[in-house]
Amino acid sequence: MNVFVELLLFLVTLLYSYLEAFVKLFVPARRKSLSGELVLITGAGHGVGRATALEFAKRQSRLVLWDINKHGVEETAAECQKLGATVQTFVVDCSKREEIYSTADKVKKDIGDVTILVTNAGVITTADFLSTQDHQIERMFEVNILGHMWTTRAFLPVMMNNNYGHIVTVASAAGHFVTPYMVAYCSSKFAAVGFHKALTEELCALGKDGIKTTCLCPVFINTGFVKNPSTRLGKILEVEEVVEALMEGIVTNQKMVFVPPQLNIALLSEMTGEIKRQISVREAILRVETAPQF
Repeated sequence: MNVFVELLLFLVTLLYSYLEAFVKLFVPARRKSLSGELVLITGAGHGVGRATALEFAKRQSRLVLWDINKHGVEETAAECQKLGATVQTFVVDCSKREEIYSTADKVKKDIGDVTILVTNAGVITTADFLSTQDHQIERMFEVNILGHMWTTRAFLPVMMNNNYGHIVTVASAAGHFVTPYMVAYCSSKFAAVGFHKALTEELCALGKDGIKTTCLCPVFINTGFVKNPSTRLGKILEVEEVVEALMEGIVTNQKMVFVPPQLNIALLSEMTGEIKRQISVREAILRVETAPQF
């Protein structure tokens, strides 16, 4: 019976989502200013991190940029400074908890309270599960999820004291949909999506409605990390279109940003299929349990 209740709740949620989307067609979402916000971005030396930093610079935000690559993060800083932004850079390995904590202490002491945190640092290895090396699996989890958690723990207390801030978790469509030859990567991104959802619920339960959360879930992006990437979910994305969607999600306080947005429908379809499968299994079990016994 629980499966039928779940299906009913899912259908109600689906109907609400469609009604909400319909209303938004005619009532534009309220947009917030990012001017003067102190924004910290991890993985800012390349790709999505660099492009996100540039967009915040255009919006007169103050920037703190972290990356493991000193040359890359300094290049990003120079481009942001040309746009008039105030920028501080730090070389940080987001797989190392103590390095995250010690650098966070420097930021809080010397620069100020971070009001927007973008945990973007990530690594990827593409290989079948058994060919993926142990150290590669460990590093993907250390950076792709534990790094997000340590960085958030470092800056969340002040946000909670002020009941003000925005936490952005850069995850992936691979945190919702699985693909072969990326078992460890998908697992780490599922964890990142789960972290975002759980943190969002906890902040709500604690009454911290002034702290907003956003999770970015794009399909593969042309960042150079993967050679000749391909996906069954659609075209390979350019960094600019992903960051455009992310910034829109931030200024309108969207909790989940899919790129392309059709992924949302695909996810709902997948959920419907899973619920139908559960119902079929439950019905089969009931037929076995109620079958005449001889």
